[in-house]
Amino acid sequence: MKKRQIRGYDLRQIEGHFGLIGIDEAGRGALAGPVMAGAVLINEDFLRSAWCRRNMSEINDSKQLSAEQRESVYERMQWLRSEHRILFAGGSASVEEIEDLNILGATKLAMRRALISTLEMGQIEAHAPDPLFTTGEESSLCEGQSLGDWKVLIDGRPLKSFGFVHTGIVNGDAKSLVIAMASIVAKVERDLEMEIMEESHPGYGLGRHKGYATEIHREALLEKGPSPIHRSLFLRKLFRSDESPGQTGFAF
Repeated sequence: MKKRQIRGYDLRQIEGHFGLIGIDEAGRGALAGPVMAGAVLINEDFLRSAWCRRNMSEINDSKQLSAEQRESVYERMQWLRSEHRILFAGGSASVEEIEDLNILGATKLAMRRALISTLEMGQIEAHAPDPLFTTGEESSLCEGQSLGDWKVLIDGRPLKSFGFVHTGIVNGDAKSLVIAMASIVAKVERDLEMEIMEESHPGYGLGRHKGYATEIHREALLEKGPSPIHRSLFLRKLFRSDESPGQTGFAF
């Protein structure tokens, strides 16, 4: 989709609302590390700004950008945030939470945390969630402006029991500028986290493959076994599909 079309898509979505909040995730399919979400809040002034027109050609689904391109866009987004022209934040769910809630539940948790963090940045007031939102984090919100004034767009299909009214958009990171921006936040912040984890869990190449099932990562797992930041259920499924299932020697 052409860049002017994804901006036009958001301009159509924003009609009748104060602004848009785009949400996307990174790391859902990785073998190690947390799942991360990004949430970005923009308004119509931003969509019509000279900055947006100049830079939107470089904003895309994070998977379609190189690491250098993602980091460049992320730095420019940080400047926008410092000038209070957009808001954004990341949210994560740990390996323990992935094991406890399954990857879908943990992804929804990371997305809610990113959304709440964005709302609590002080530029708008947060609101009390609807009754489906029962993760125990409600106390971090205060009464105030209704989130109904801000339209929430999530990449993918609508999520059951997410706790916030939202619109799910399949391939949203290719259709919506604000979702593409959220995908960049999630990917850059998760990559940074995996580089930190490489220092405490060396030998797996985490800083290189970011926890995904590359050949190098698989070979390291076979040689060293899993670390505490590896997702045991994901490893069971991965090596169960090998030609010699049950021969990994892993102790889960």
